[in-house]
Amino acid sequence: MAQSHRTSIRFILNEQTVELSGFAPDLTLLDWLRLERRLTGTKEGCAEGDCGACTVLVGRIENGVLVYESVNACIRFVGSLDATHVVTVEHLNRPDGALSAVQQAMVDNHGSQCGFCTPGIVASLHGLWLSDPEPTDADIERALQGNLCRCTGYEPIVKAAQAAARTIPTADNDRLVAAHDATIATLHEMADGARVTIEHKSGTTLIPGDVDDLAELYEAHPNATIVAGSTDVGLWVTKHMRDISPVIHISHLDGLRQMSIEETGVTLGAGVSYSSARMALLALFPQLEELWDRIGGEQVRNMGTVGGNIANGSPIGDTPPPLIALNATVTLRKGKNRRTVPLEAFFIEYGKQDRQPGEFVESVFVPALEDGAFFSVYKISKRRDEDISALCGAFFVALDDEGLVASARIAFGGMAGTPKRAAKAEAALIGQAWSWETIQTARTALAQDYQPLSDWRASADYRMLSAQNLMIRFFLETCGAPVRIQRHPTMEEA
Repeated sequence: MAQSHRTSIRFILNEQTVELSGFAPDLTLLDWLRLERRLTGTKEGCAEGDCGACTVLVGRIENGVLVYESVNACIRFVGSLDATHVVTVEHLNRPDGALSAVQQAMVDNHGSQCGFCTPGIVASLHGLWLSDPEPTDADIERALQGNLCRCTGYEPIVKAAQAAARTIPTADNDRLVAAHDATIATLHEMADGARVTIEHKSGTTLIPGDVDDLAELYEAHPNATIVAGSTDVGLWVTKHMRDISPVIHISHLDGLRQMSIEETGVTLGAGVSYSSARMALLALFPQLEELWDRIGGEQVRNMGTVGGNIANGSPIGDTPPPLIALNATVTLRKGKNRRTVPLEAFFIEYGKQDRQPGEFVESVFVPALEDGAFFSVYKISKRRDEDISALCGAFFVALDDEGLVASARIAFGGMAGTPKRAAKAEAALIGQAWSWETIQTARTALAQDYQPLSDWRASADYRMLSAQNLMIRFFLETCGAPVRIQRHPTMEEA
């Protein structure tokens, strides 16, 4: 429980200490930077975390280390900034005022034309430059997934990133490195473990001091909106103009950002971001890599959390299908009481989860794969990167010593009102030989498991056909057979 109380948040903006109170719970970092501080280098494009024009760096202490991450200012709420360092493009030049290594490389390699998206691109590449001294082309492309450029093309931008990497960040050529020790000291002082309450005529912002304080606050305010990464809630504000007050921010809580890897599996606190969870999950489940790197862009992965993706109950969330197929469990907390339920049972129907008033997702546990078990996950979307799923299918199959299917878990998102297992298809597999004939039977059974809807992402027929074909792909891959890429009907044709 918090030991003290404040009515203002404190953070560093570039090289100035800021203390704010009396702001609206839905005030975004982008609006505050542009309208209040006139830092107009940060642009507004999509206002939903897709285009990257609003990218800034946010530094925070994680396990004693100062980490800077690219984030979307357009959907990041000011209330989440307590004890952080916000860095805008105006602060990325060298201490002597000259262009930074990234900025100079962008000039030298002609990486900018219209310039609108360039500040966000520079911010993303600056974060990469600080964190990775030898980025591969894949690392650079992953860092730029959340930055759209419609003018220049990415080849000169990638070349700029490669050129910048030849310069090592030092106190002489980078402001953030030069101020590193002082920044850590200031952020430690700001992170005093106090509860923060911000009142405004449009609503209340609450920032708990620790996880126990969160449990107390949420029990007292069960109708509050819990905000972790705001990659979903941010759009409630910018696109739907929803009232989200009162808001409880949790992204700063170390107690929800813990991870542990054991022989039995991996445990993720609900506040662990996609970026932070990546290495822990891939260590046990390398099959998740392709999916994980297609969840939003780098900024979204830095902000969004696995726990949030579960808690919001979206039928097209990317993480529930593979976690259900892996037999994950979720721990829920209300006050001092905890209970653990299978993740598949957490989703009841569209918009409804097995969560009592005042109860929140505290952690998720993913068991390790059995020896010899097959597992894979596939995402179908209109765009490869930065797109929500038309459907997401995850498959787990374990065979016995005779080559018969001993257990099977198949889960799809985008096929029903919730992430849902394919019970009929699983039943068609259990006890049968892992063969082409068995797969054909299970493929047909999928039509009994789901009645998908048609929407702007895909038609019902397309979803069903894709789901059935993914089952065949999974079978072929487990047999080591090559998967021939054939032309499939377009969404309109299907």
